Amino acid sequence: MKKSMYIFALLLAMISLTTNAKPTGSYKLVVEGFDWGAGVNKVILSLSDTTSTVNAGEFSVFASRKSNAGPISEEQSSGKREIVGAYVSDPTGNRVKTGKNITLVLAVGPQLPISSPIQYFRSKGNVWVDYQLTIIHTKSQQVWDSPTGKIMPLVDQFDLTGKYKFNDQLTMSYATFSPTIKKEKAPLLIWLHGGGEGGFDPTIPLLGNKAANYASEAIQSIFEGAYVLSPQCPGAWMHNAQKVSTHGKENDVYNEGLMALIKDYVKSNPNIDPNRIYVGGCSNGGYMALKLILLYPDYFAAGYISALAYRSEYIPDADIQKIKQVPIWFVHSKDDATTIPDLTVVPVYQRLQAAGAKNIHFTYYDHVHDITNFYGGKGFQYNGHWSWVYLHENLPRTNLDGSLVKVNGKPVSIMEWLAAQKKGK
Repeated sequence: MKKSMYIFALLLAMISLTTNAKPTGSYKLVVEGFDWGAGVNKVILSLSDTTSTVNAGEFSVFASRKSNAGPISEEQSSGKREIVGAYVSDPTGNRVKTGKNITLVLAVGPQLPISSPIQYFRSKGNVWVDYQLTIIHTKSQQVWDSPTGKIMPLVDQFDLTGKYKFNDQLTMSYATFSPTIKKEKAPLLIWLHGGGEGGFDPTIPLLGNKAANYASEAIQSIFEGAYVLSPQCPGAWMHNAQKVSTHGKENDVYNEGLMALIKDYVKSNPNIDPNRIYVGGCSNGGYMALKLILLYPDYFAAGYISALAYRSEYIPDADIQKIKQVPIWFVHSKDDATTIPDLTVVPVYQRLQAAGAKNIHFTYYDHVHDITNFYGGKGFQYNGHWSWVYLHENLPRTNLDGSLVKVNGKPVSIMEWLAAQKKGK
């Protein structure tokens, strides 16, 4: 048994033997999406009485992670959580002067798998795990070990109930966000997830690579309110009928149904501006975003694509000519060993340039770093495949040659550029 769990067991034993031990209490998890994925970064404790003070040093938090989807290694299945702060709060975690709740702020990071409520399994992709906490107030001997749900900032603003059935053979789940402040017509951002976020739980794509950030105030303000549509593929967007990734060599089995879903959603929401529909995605989703642009070049106002998985060799010259008028911004990292840039984005970009594409951009990073210099640490590098880290945070600003991308002479970020694109302009 690991040392932290041994200490935990001793503490529980001491509490059970103490005559004045308090009854167990309830807690609620706070789960947020970060650059590397989902993390339980707070826990909200219920109190029997009001309080105005809290001391983080008087608490201990222990976590366990289990899943029926597969085994989780011992070092990732249980351990002590680091508490980095505490405050008196309301039941949803907002700070108050006096209240009947305490919120503990917990350390999260790409090197702290014990902080994640999601686990990646090769056969199933990313799935929620049975994530349990036991919180002990060592001074009063109060224990909280009864979960009462979770709060997911940004994700909770999405409608997660979407289901679309296509030709009685394909059913897709999808999440949607509707802007609360909008003009008569608002643009639509379509985000297509990567290969690890398939299935029938639309929270996974929103948290797996931080797609929920398109509902954030920072990005919504750029568009003055935008709808967000996040479809979920039951498998992987690049799969053919044999569930083998095509990379564009042959047709996948999902693009027709996906486009039908998109058109149905647009038809059902008349406030969407049909001239400002943007499609983006990463990896598998980057493949599908480009696939839809190839098939429907007159439908989309622009594309925003990270870690493109579509191989250039499978795109005929005639198709390059067909899409050269579609504004597209590519984001990739040179050390991406999964969607190798010299097979995908580099030649696609070069061919579009040679064809005369006027509004095409390519931000090419050397590596994918921890943009916060905090969670992973200064200089920390993510997997080179994860260039969507930059995209979701609206950081790309440069062309391949290092020059700033501009709209009407003004330097812009990728989302500012996207918001300026409109069919017919």
